[in-house]
Amino acid sequence: MSRNANTESLGNALSSSEYTNVAAVSSKQNNSFDFLGMLYDSAVAGAAAGTVVEAVLYPVDTIKTRLQAVRGGGEIVLKGLYSGLAGNLAGVIPASALFIGVYEPTKQKLLDIFPQNLSAVAHLAAGAIGGAASSIVRVPTEVIKQRIQTGQFASAPEAVRVIVAKEGFRGLFAGYGSFLLRDLPFDAIQFCIYEQLRIGYKLAARRDLNGPENAIIGAFAGAITGAVTTPLDMVKTRLMIQGSAKQYDGIFHCVDTIIREEGSSAFFRGIGPRVLWIGIGGSIFFGVLEKTKQLLAHKRSPGEKERDSLKLA
Repeated sequence: MSRNANTESLGNALSSSEYTNVAAVSSKQNNSFDFLGMLYDSAVAGAAAGTVVEAVLYPVDTIKTRLQAVRGGGEIVLKGLYSGLAGNLAGVIPASALFIGVYEPTKQKLLDIFPQNLSAVAHLAAGAIGGAASSIVRVPTEVIKQRIQTGQFASAPEAVRVIVAKEGFRGLFAGYGSFLLRDLPFDAIQFCIYEQLRIGYKLAARRDLNGPENAIIGAFAGAITGAVTTPLDMVKTRLMIQGSAKQYDGIFHCVDTIIREEGSSAFFRGIGPRVLWIGIGGSIFFGVLEKTKQLLAHKRSPGEKERDSLKLA
């Protein structure tokens, strides 16, 4: 009798252990599914938001670039404000997808690690990490775009061919250091302001935000960040458009030269179009981003939702 009891007990223990292992495997599979789902949804939402913003506000960006490119009292050309848009979209779409695709999972992971009162640190870090990851695509795209905007080339294929021929492959990454100097703080600050304002608004309103509210918060975050980072953007633009002429030897030489030849006020040249562009851009970007994420979240059929719930059971 005792032997039978021991055998039964051992069998129950094995069954319990087996059940635990199956549950653990199921949990891992579900977590993997969630991660891949978030990665896909974030990438699609980012690509959609980036495309809409670039298509709508490209002329304002062109004016900003031309304002920063002129030296002294040079005139601004207002023709061809959409020059290079098609080639730029070819870079913006994967860059935006990569940025949000990295940002969202990283944000969720960091929010699990940091305490709730340090959520701003998680948002800052996730924004910087997303910006660093997408810079591999964003920098060549920005170099080509700005040289087309300033009339150096007529098309993206021509720009790539001539830049590589004259400056080598490194020419496509001209101003990479200044780009990171500008965009890592920009991405970190903008997304942190946006996320923190959304958290505060949700707590105050005790409900989720609607589309216009997301857009307004995005506009505010974009405008503030755009104004603060204008001097960094000025340096980045000068380094990216100089080409093989090599007027500047690096970031510090560029800063020193601008101060000596044009004065410190030159660092805020183009601030008006930049704040307008990024403010409106922030409104459109975050509005489209949140709406696309909502649409993707509700896209699953009832059958898929039921299967997911069975996995969790």
